[in-house]
Amino acid sequence: MSGISTDKIGKFYAGLAASHAKAKERFGKPALTNAEKVLFSHLVDENYPERIVRGETFLSLQPDRVAMQDATAQMAILQFMQANRDVVAVPSTVHCDHLIRAHSGAAEDVERAINENREVYDFLQSAAAKYGMGFWKPGSGIIHQVVLEKYAFPGGLMIGTDSHTPNAGGLDMVAIGVGGADAADVMAGLSWEVKAPKLVGVHLTGKLSGWAAPKDVILYLCGLLTTKGGTNKIIEYFGPGTESISCTGKATITNMGAELGATTSIFPFDSRMAAYLRATERVGIADLAEQYAADLRADDEVIAHPERALRGWPALPGPRPQDFRVRARR
Repeated sequence: MSGISTDKIGKFYAGLAASHAKAKERFGKPALTNAEKVLFSHLVDENYPERIVRGETFLSLQPDRVAMQDATAQMAILQFMQANRDVVAVPSTVHCDHLIRAHSGAAEDVERAINENREVYDFLQSAAAKYGMGFWKPGSGIIHQVVLEKYAFPGGLMIGTDSHTPNAGGLDMVAIGVGGADAADVMAGLSWEVKAPKLVGVHLTGKLSGWAAPKDVILYLCGLLTTKGGTNKIIEYFGPGTESISCTGKATITNMGAELGATTSIFPFDSRMAAYLRATERVGIADLAEQYAADLRADDEVIAHPERALRGWPALPGPRPQDFRVRARR
């Protein structure tokens, strides 16, 4: 439902090298980070900037897809309808998960949500059918996990009407949470404008062991940067330690990057992502990503001299604020 074909992804990958070369020449950069590669490969040609200053220049981008959850999709779709289009301009999906309240158990909670929100669900389902959007009914899964399993692909750019859209960064995608108006614009065929984010690099070495889990990486980072340290920044992970973390583990880290206030977070493409793509029946995309792997990670020059490794320990997260953690002891 509203996916991007493997052929289209293949054509996109085939043009990455030229896109990156153009950016290097235009902006005078000998090498690009992974996040820059994704962003620059989605710049709109007619609004291609002469120079880019992180934190100042506005970028005009063309996202590959839009994802919306049921609570925020309503206004986004109502705004989109004013464009008088027959179908959405980019692949888009609606996921009915946020209006379900966990109370009695899965079956009863879903039934209660359907009864309480029938008018909302009927509108979303009919609008999705009319405008060519994918529709995931109540009980069909959490938006971020569905996107990771079905729609995310390395090197892609997506926006979603939820703050934890960066979950897809675990599959090497620049995925950014936005408001409904931004989603409506992109579905209507307009470009999406955002201030060029600053970058924070996190160099990972070694591998997780003992009690340590992927969430400990982001909890430690939250303690360092606080809940405001990632504002207007992309957190880019790199280094040999990234390959020791599973794709879903990476997604846990990028999902929680929202607690830093980060624009998004991203990991480079690796064998763990390829394995996940194959496990979720996207063999063609895995093969293509492996073929163009050099274009789906930072240039070697960028990571040649990492400042320091990130080390952590098992931690228990506190509910509020998110940067409070308690070191776990036996």
